[in-house]
Amino acid sequence: MAKNIQSIRGMHDILPEAAPTWQFFESTVRNLLATYGYSEIRMPIVEQTDLFKRAVGEVTDIVEKEMYILESRRDTEGGEAFSMALRPEGTAGCVRAGIQAGLIFNQQQRLWYAGPMFRAERPQKGRYRQFHQIGVETFGIAGPDIDAELIAIGARLWKQLGLKNIHLELNSLGSLEARHAYRQLLVEYFSAHQDQLDEDSKRRLHTNPLRILDSKNPTMRELVAAAPNLHEHLDSESAEHFAQLQSMLDGMGISYRINPRLVRGLDYYSRTVFEWVTDELGSQGTVCAGGRYDGLVEQLGGRPTPACGFAMGVERLILLLETQAVQAPANNPDVFLVMAGDAAAKAGLSLAEQLRDALPDLRLVSNCGGGNFKTQMKRADKSGAAVALILGENELERAEITLKPLRSEGEQINLPLCELAAHLSQLIEKTKQH
Repeated sequence: MAKNIQSIRGMHDILPEAAPTWQFFESTVRNLLATYGYSEIRMPIVEQTDLFKRAVGEVTDIVEKEMYILESRRDTEGGEAFSMALRPEGTAGCVRAGIQAGLIFNQQQRLWYAGPMFRAERPQKGRYRQFHQIGVETFGIAGPDIDAELIAIGARLWKQLGLKNIHLELNSLGSLEARHAYRQLLVEYFSAHQDQLDEDSKRRLHTNPLRILDSKNPTMRELVAAAPNLHEHLDSESAEHFAQLQSMLDGMGISYRINPRLVRGLDYYSRTVFEWVTDELGSQGTVCAGGRYDGLVEQLGGRPTPACGFAMGVERLILLLETQAVQAPANNPDVFLVMAGDAAAKAGLSLAEQLRDALPDLRLVSNCGGGNFKTQMKRADKSGAAVALILGENELERAEITLKPLRSEGEQINLPLCELAAHLSQLIEKTKQH
């Protein structure tokens, strides 16, 4: 007997029992973003590898260690061969699409996208090789008001989902010029204490020293804490931008903690960076993160354009919903149609389609695959339907149907078929109210 083929480690199926929670989460996000005026964009899962090298940074962990690189291919028109990669994040692809389609220059855009991302890293709880993100990107808005709006979207989303214990951490990285000067200070500081650096930090010392500030190595905690403070080296415009953002958040009643060591793992960030974190998911506590990336559009070949966005990890937020026992709304059918006998089976399929025509919101499951009356009633109960509709030879002769409650103690009743649609309409309305 052939051995069963298993899913790839770190890439998981979303099974039917989990799907309602995903649907609840995704529909909540989609509806919320629509109320703020954001439009959906969909990008390819595969992009040229150079896109991520230029956008994310060649010396980041994502590019150095985690990207899934596909074999080089030559396009069908005989052009030069190029390397392709499964997307490890969504911002670079969104910027590329915006430049290519002419959506960005001299315009304001509020966009969002959703889908799988891929990183070749060691799987653990809340961190997978295929994971899902919902990303939100804005272009053409330079002021701190859009930073504040993006943070407000997150705060409102947690309320709508019923999530608690998610806290906002905030920082400013300053302009690219200020960061460059600060980078030199870090190199000098950490070089003077090189004997205390772990191997990962030594590797980053001359390539991406800001990432040393984000080290999780407890033996380096005091060394990192004593490093030069970025806020003492911000340029005046970035400091004013950050002060205005804090004032706006205070005005909206959104609490936050300034974390001067928050640097994010991607090279394209400048000025505002933020993370929404929880202490209920262990080491994978960041559930949503983002910030400004004013230089990225130009870096990828477009005209200079201010930009700001965030991405949320869907798996982590689903896990948090489960941890906090937040129940997604039930997605059970309203009715299950039991059809006893050959004549009833034929008439029942026609009746089901008539009901769907009359009641577009009706969630109706028809019995398929035969089975005696007892078997069909077991299927009806297992489906989670509120009511079983029973159609047999006797009902056909009288042009009636039997309604049997499955989730309440009400008595079963017989109804003329001509009154069934109206009765089910009332049933749907009561279900919505509860």
